[in-house]
Amino acid sequence: MEVQQVLHMNGGVGDTSYANNSLVQRNIISKGMPMLEDAILDLYCTSFPEKLSIADLGCSSGPNTLFVISHIIDTIKKKCHQLNIPLPEFQMFLNDLLGNDFNNLFSYLPDFYEKLKEEKHVSLEQCFVAGVAGSFHGRLFPIKSLHFIHSANSLHWLSQVPQGLQNEMGISLNKGKIYIGKTNPPSVFKAYLAQFQRDFYLFLKSRSEEVIGGGRMVLTLCTGRSSDPSIKECFFHWELLAQTLNDMVSQGVIDQDKVDSFNLPFYAPSIQELEAIVNREGSFSLDRHEVIEIVNFTSGQNVAKLIRAITESMLADQFGAGILDDLFRRYEHNVDVYLSNEKAIIINLVLSMTRKE
Repeated sequence: MEVQQVLHMNGGVGDTSYANNSLVQRNIISKGMPMLEDAILDLYCTSFPEKLSIADLGCSSGPNTLFVISHIIDTIKKKCHQLNIPLPEFQMFLNDLLGNDFNNLFSYLPDFYEKLKEEKHVSLEQCFVAGVAGSFHGRLFPIKSLHFIHSANSLHWLSQVPQGLQNEMGISLNKGKIYIGKTNPPSVFKAYLAQFQRDFYLFLKSRSEEVIGGGRMVLTLCTGRSSDPSIKECFFHWELLAQTLNDMVSQGVIDQDKVDSFNLPFYAPSIQELEAIVNREGSFSLDRHEVIEIVNFTSGQNVAKLIRAITESMLADQFGAGILDDLFRRYEHNVDVYLSNEKAIIINLVLSMTRKE
């Protein structure tokens, strides 16, 4: 799988679109807002710049990114009112991979600008929004051009499927799995961790070139209570997706080799793993971190739509689009069974970081 060409959330505004199935992500962002507010105010009140350049990395195609931008403007506007100083101009960059549905994202802009003008009394000449297509695992912006970076629900995606998931004979070491599981050999975990270490190091190195000294980043990504990724509670949806695919193999709907060669480009690090990479790269200080838990899954249908909106591009690339309706009908049933016996939890880390001077 060529991740940078294949991976994207479902575009448009249909029943299985990301735009209509990203309420969980909105809740995660909302719970991390206090840390975002503290970081953007600390940054702004240090030098009171006339222009704030802000990037949202991994913005996807729904309205959540504009929700973040709106909240940042509200936070700065309130502080400017308290201090009786003019509002700065905002340059907002919205970034995602090339396959992202930027057209759908930009369709929200007229309503966004209208609300800025009518409800927030912010003129259109004070807020400039632009899209930036490309991978955040490399450079995206000119040197020292950004004050603030936000990224939510994105950095757990890897730049590629880890290498080393097959033995010397080309046989899958992750047979019947699509992510890290309890029965995997240690080499599978090591391969995933090594890929995340490379990717997050490159992310930090790239941002260190783009963010001014004293600039801030607030990053939110998946994690779990345990440092053992095979038992992290927030991955029930991956285990059930693998179970559903294997059910379809046993019934002859899809080939075993197709499942055995499909591995998600996803890794949810522990805070210790993140701290080690931040310290090794050396350009940022990790000021604060908080754990956010989301427990709001009520039906298999909701989970199935959420996971389809996230994974459809990768599943269609591997198995063909023709199996997807059947796959997610089965998956919905499996999730309903799971939810009747277990509590489904998604756990995220919010990190607040400062670019060293």
